[in-house]
Amino acid sequence: MGQPTPATDDGWWRSAVIYQVYVRSFADGDGDGTGDLAGVRARLPYLAELGVDALWFTPWYRSPMKDGGYDVADYRAIDPAFGTLAEAEKLIAEARELGIRTIVDIVPNHVSDQHPWFRAALAGGPGRELFHFRPGRGEQGELPPNDWQSEFGGPAWTRLPDGDWYLHLFAPEQPDLNWAHPAVRQEHEDILRFWFERGVAGVRVDSAALLAKDPELPDVTEGRAPHPYVDRDELHDVYRAWRAVADEYGAVFVGEVWLPDAERFARYLRPDELHTAFNFSFLTCPWDADRLRTSIDDTLAEHAPVGAPATWVLCNHDVTRTVTRYGRADTGFDFATKAFGTPTDLALGTRRARAAALLSLALPGAVYVYQGEELGLPEADIPLDRIEDPMHARSGGTDPGRDGCRVPLPWAAGEPHAGFGGEPWLPQPDGWAAYAADRQAEDPGSMLSLYRAAIRLRPEFGDGPLTWLPAPDGVLAFTRADALCVVNLADTPVDLPAHTELLLHSGPLDTAGRLPGDTAVWLRA
Repeated sequence: MGQPTPATDDGWWRSAVIYQVYVRSFADGDGDGTGDLAGVRARLPYLAELGVDALWFTPWYRSPMKDGGYDVADYRAIDPAFGTLAEAEKLIAEARELGIRTIVDIVPNHVSDQHPWFRAALAGGPGRELFHFRPGRGEQGELPPNDWQSEFGGPAWTRLPDGDWYLHLFAPEQPDLNWAHPAVRQEHEDILRFWFERGVAGVRVDSAALLAKDPELPDVTEGRAPHPYVDRDELHDVYRAWRAVADEYGAVFVGEVWLPDAERFARYLRPDELHTAFNFSFLTCPWDADRLRTSIDDTLAEHAPVGAPATWVLCNHDVTRTVTRYGRADTGFDFATKAFGTPTDLALGTRRARAAALLSLALPGAVYVYQGEELGLPEADIPLDRIEDPMHARSGGTDPGRDGCRVPLPWAAGEPHAGFGGEPWLPQPDGWAAYAADRQAEDPGSMLSLYRAAIRLRPEFGDGPLTWLPAPDGVLAFTRADALCVVNLADTPVDLPAHTELLLHSGPLDTAGRLPGDTAVWLRA
């Protein structure tokens, strides 16, 4: 077992570049078609050369994989498809030797239906109070206990043979825990300690605003306040207790908090709660200068009262890839359409994604990079008979699911399966090898080369605040420290502001030295 992280915090997380690893699709070390820890360990030099500060791993725990590992059966064991606990400990240590910290994913709202607690509850043991079991409504209890709907579509309740129903805000294989029960709280604090003692530097908290439920489990009535299961006040006691544990180890949290209310959002980032939270406003914003500037300003303003750094992300394992999203006529975020049925101009999307990379990496705060974004991967169309995401089935086929952004990465253009390993668990599209990391590493104009250069040069922007500069319509321009970032989202080229050096550009300037549309540049003042 690795040594605990010292109970100190140097603030690395305030400006870190954090790389999200979806293990199943990252690299296959044993040739069985599933990404694993051996594959990640073999690619650590690649990640070190990319220049990232930390790796965030989506759940690598033992799981039936009914929801990509977010249905956890055992938090203290690595899923055999990925490797062993001993391998995880080696990975954490080897990454740390390269200057890369590890963040793991905790899924506190629910567990797998194969978790020992739930299996005991089904067997008639005393454990039902750890979940939400209720009799149904109707004359024979044939109706769900309330009108709550699953995030994946359909009722959030499943009936058991004995007539009782149990709550699952996600898939039926993911029963919700009862966070009013002290055993649930104690178990999760013990899980945090288990991983912190193995050298983990941080934890990403899945669905962080959903844990607490109104004990009466009332219907979701329009306008009801407080909401019966979103952003309830009692949640903050949970995160204060967690923060006390993390502070013992110098560890940090990032929460998945989707809330429209800026003041309510900021409460999760008070000094004795979570360190950071994902900024979904920026991710979901269309490619529009005014709306992006508003998103940036609002994000910084939301975080300022609690002294928390902002986070910036363009894509993750739940979201249509940036190249595809920005290549659409409507570049806004849309869960329902994903990458299917919407014409996409990949050349346009790639130009915009390159510019967006420089924009996000120049902003104050931490940046999260989803695996494959540094390769410029587009969303992949998955054949209907190969889709595994439960969102597809639960929606009756209207939602294509999230598998299109989870296709295994291409590493080597000249190798079978683009160097991923064995035949991938999700099919790689034709031409996937054109995006291979080895090919891009040799091309100074590639997306990979751009990301490497941007991460290396990012310290030019220092630790200071952002100051907007006067700019034409459709152009974002700001300075931090002695560096300037200019992004042209308009259709026509614009002159660059006064500067002493051109540090980096997402695309070439025109023959007059102007910045073309859908292009970004970093300058030294």
